Amino acid sequence: MAVILLAVGQGVIAQVPVKTGIWRALLHREDGRDIVFNYEFSWNKNKPVIYILNAEERMKVTDIILAGDSVFVQMPFFESSFRARVYSKDSISGNWIKATATKSVVLPFTASSRYTTRFTAVKGPAATNISGKWAVQLYKPGNEPSPAIGVFTQKNNKVTGSLLTPTGDFRFLEGIVTGDSLVMSAFDGSHALLFTAKVSNQKIANGMLYSGATGQQQWQAVANDTATLPNTAAMYLKSGEEGKLNFRFKDLNGKEVGINDERFKNKVVVIQIMGSWCPNCMDETAFLSDYYKNNKQRGVEMIALAYEYTTDAERSARSLNSFQQRFNITYPVLNTGVAVTDPQRTEKTLPQFTPIKTFPTSIIIDKKGKVRKVDTGFVGPGTGSYYNEYKAEFEKMISALLAES
Repeated sequence: MAVILLAVGQGVIAQVPVKTGIWRALLHREDGRDIVFNYEFSWNKNKPVIYILNAEERMKVTDIILAGDSVFVQMPFFESSFRARVYSKDSISGNWIKATATKSVVLPFTASSRYTTRFTAVKGPAATNISGKWAVQLYKPGNEPSPAIGVFTQKNNKVTGSLLTPTGDFRFLEGIVTGDSLVMSAFDGSHALLFTAKVSNQKIANGMLYSGATGQQQWQAVANDTATLPNTAAMYLKSGEEGKLNFRFKDLNGKEVGINDERFKNKVVVIQIMGSWCPNCMDETAFLSDYYKNNKQRGVEMIALAYEYTTDAERSARSLNSFQQRFNITYPVLNTGVAVTDPQRTEKTLPQFTPIKTFPTSIIIDKKGKVRKVDTGFVGPGTGSYYNEYKAEFEKMISALLAES
């Protein structure tokens, strides 16, 4: 157990012990469908550290301020934060605040170290094992069903995995099967998700997905080892375009950088279309940043084109600088100055293309500067074998382009 020294009044110090270890946190929706997640609280060189836990992911959070009986936690991405009060060594309560393009989402938040289990098996052992691949349908009122692929691993009653859609994946999901009931959740500062459903050997039925403060949709699935997804988020060069790009924007130091600069000539270049608000962009950036450091000497270059919530340059710079520092990005990150919500975002930045439909999207150009491939969406490490396949295909593509004269 650690002790936080809190200043109270004029020079009076109160000692509030805060328990280290695993905590269970809940985001309280008005409909009572609490979104559950775990975090680990610890100290490193007398500074508080939190790790947000989802399956095998441990998201480190160090921007933590203690003042009076209050705790302020700034998540490393997504303009997401907690403001809470320490009530006792094992009890915290406050709000989660998530900025968006228009207004902030606010959800009440409580956490306790007395109850650390994410979900309790109230219906006993799992009646079935849902490990494998599932063809999923997501339903929103008034809309056509949206396809997805579920990939799950179950050991005893614990379930981990993710859902893949044509635009990306739901990242790291964690939960349990208890009796015939499935419950999973995830929280990363942007995603705040709760899945519930009834399960059998071949079907997942009566599913509900609760997201954020008010979002909800139905879902169902059938076991299917050959499930595939349509390419509905595809982005192409417009008819008649020669495949050469010509853009120029400022990097995070205010220096103008363009695709036709000397550093990119005779190089294979990956152009990352992203935003600091985008969870899948986080996973893609972790992959690309590492790949660039290990392969730039082979003749590979990268550029990130950022589309932020607003055209507020200072707000965008804060978010992008945090993003760049967290992933130690050493390739240029360019702020396009165009909001992600701008219906003319493609025409204003990459007019040679059909509309940008999803974030992230990557454009790969060859050593002659011609577009050779466009990848929409990104499947991250939460998808297991899909992520491994993506990395292998990416390396194969880059190696083939590097081998060209």
